[in-house]
Amino acid sequence: MTDSWAALRAEVLACRACPRLVAYREQVARTRKREFRQEEYWGRPVFGFGDPQARLVLVGLAPAAHGSNRTGRMFTGDRSARFLVEALHAAGYANQPTSHHRGDGLRYTDLYMTAAVRCVPPDNRPTGEERHRCLPFLVRELCALGKARAVLALGGVAWEALLASTRAVYGVEPPAVPFGHGACVALGPGRPLLWASYHPSPQNTNTGKLTRAEMVELLERIRAGYLGRSAPDAGRASVRGGGRTVIPSASSRPHP
Repeated sequence: MTDSWAALRAEVLACRACPRLVAYREQVARTRKREFRQEEYWGRPVFGFGDPQARLVLVGLAPAAHGSNRTGRMFTGDRSARFLVEALHAAGYANQPTSHHRGDGLRYTDLYMTAAVRCVPPDNRPTGEERHRCLPFLVRELCALGKARAVLALGGVAWEALLASTRAVYGVEPPAVPFGHGACVALGPGRPLLWASYHPSPQNTNTGKLTRAEMVELLERIRAGYLGRSAPDAGRASVRGGGRTVIPSASSRPHP
C-alpha cells in the first residue's frame, strides 16, 4: 500500500461528514442483530478491498447494516455478499466462493471493489446530499486505480455515482445513458468501459431478476472486452431493464 493510498484509507475511516449516517452506523453497531449479538461490529466507514492493480473495479451502493457495517469489509457477511462472491469465484476473480469476515482468506485477483457511499444508510437509501458528500472519495479511489480497464456499477445509485465521477476522473462529460443490466459506455481511448448490473440484493436474486448465471456471464463478457477478445460496441450495447430493451443513441455516447 502506497503512502497516498494509506492516507486516503485513513481519511475515509475517520469521516464523520454525514450526521445521519454516523448516528445510524453507530446505533446498529450498539444494538446489533440477535444472530450476531456476541460479535463486535465495525460501525465505521468501510474502505475498498481487493487488488489495487486490478483491471476490473466494482462499485456497490453502500455497506449493509449487518454485513460490511458489521465485518468492516466490502460485500462481506450478508446474503448479497454470498451471491456476489460465489459469482466472482466462478468467473475466476476470487480465490474462494465465500466472504464471511476479515481474515477469512478471501483474495481477489484483477478485481477491486468499493462503493458509492461508505457508511450504511437507513433502509439502504442515502440522501442526495450524502451521496454528494461521499463522491470525492470515489473519485480519488478511481483516480488511484490507474490500471482499470472496466468499471462495473452494481445498481442504479452506483451507476449514477460512476457517471457523476467521469469528468473528474476521466476528463469527459457524464454520458447520458440510462441504467440497465448490461449497459456499457465507452469513454474514449485509454479510458475504461463503464458497465452496469442489477445489484445482487436478495430482492433481486430471490425473485430471479438477477441470476447467478447472468452475473457470471456478465463478468466473463467484461473480461473478454478488456482482454480484446470480444470488445463490445458501446454505442449498440443492449440494456436490459424494466421489461424492455434500450439501445443508446449516438448522441448518448461520450466524445473520445
